[in-house]
Amino acid sequence: MARLCLLPLREVLITHQPHKRPRSAVIRFEAFLPNETWQVDATPWQFADGSPVEILNFVDDHSRVALASSCFVTVQGADVVRVFLSASNTFGLPASMLSDNGRIFTARSIGAKVLIESELERLGIVFKHSTPYHPQTCGKVERFHQTLKRFLAKQVPAQSLAELQFQLDAFRDYYNNVRPHRALNRQTPLSVFNALIKAKPSTQPAPIDHRVRRDKIDAFGKLTLRYLGKLRHIPVGSAHKNRRVRLLVAGSDVRIISEDGELIRALTIDPTRNYQPLEGRWPVHNVLQQVCTMS
Repeated sequence: MARLCLLPLREVLITHQPHKRPRSAVIRFEAFLPNETWQVDATPWQFADGSPVEILNFVDDHSRVALASSCFVTVQGADVVRVFLSASNTFGLPASMLSDNGRIFTARSIGAKVLIESELERLGIVFKHSTPYHPQTCGKVERFHQTLKRFLAKQVPAQSLAELQFQLDAFRDYYNNVRPHRALNRQTPLSVFNALIKAKPSTQPAPIDHRVRRDKIDAFGKLTLRYLGKLRHIPVGSAHKNRRVRLLVAGSDVRIISEDGELIRALTIDPTRNYQPLEGRWPVHNVLQQVCTMS
């Protein structure tokens, strides 16, 4: 009599997909040194009344240190640069940075550069972007988003940016200094960050005084900035009079940016002149920084 061979129920119900690799086959990348690679990303959250807000997070790939966690109604290009510079003043400059392809991080798809790309290039920092539709590349900052949101969900919902920032600061201090991390053999991120020498950009820039300030172009179309102990008068153009702007100052390099992220003027201050010439304005075809405001 022929024997009936019965397959296990699991074999009958599951469609085999040999092209898919098991989780055990995935190679997980980890930077060898602190500051070898920073990961950056923005994630949505909401206030108590349901209105949207965005949180910008920077995480060190090797140690998982939360380098910065800042909230904005909408993260703009100038915000990314400002938070990055603040974090680098505390932790040092990284050798490289990794992000997704959001337009506050890159405009390479249209052949342009956003502010953070220009800033990292100036500092000799390699900027890498994840493969589209492959969020695992930025997995550490994505995982930090989840941990942060679980914490925020247990708090009294914030009603303002100030309240939310207070919660972010409290969590970052606890996460870095107190909370043992399973991926770090139960060590805290900051202890791992401090245990090794730090990677540095391949091209070391000279020490530079970084400043980010808000200002308003006067009725004559100019700004005033103190540099090397003297006031420097910077013409911007009467078309921009009374406009509120941000100034990104890196030593003698100055960029003037509108509140919505448009690059208005970039110049290098001539220390021999108190009144800076109008020359040095970037050509119009380079002023593509408005993509910074898009997400």
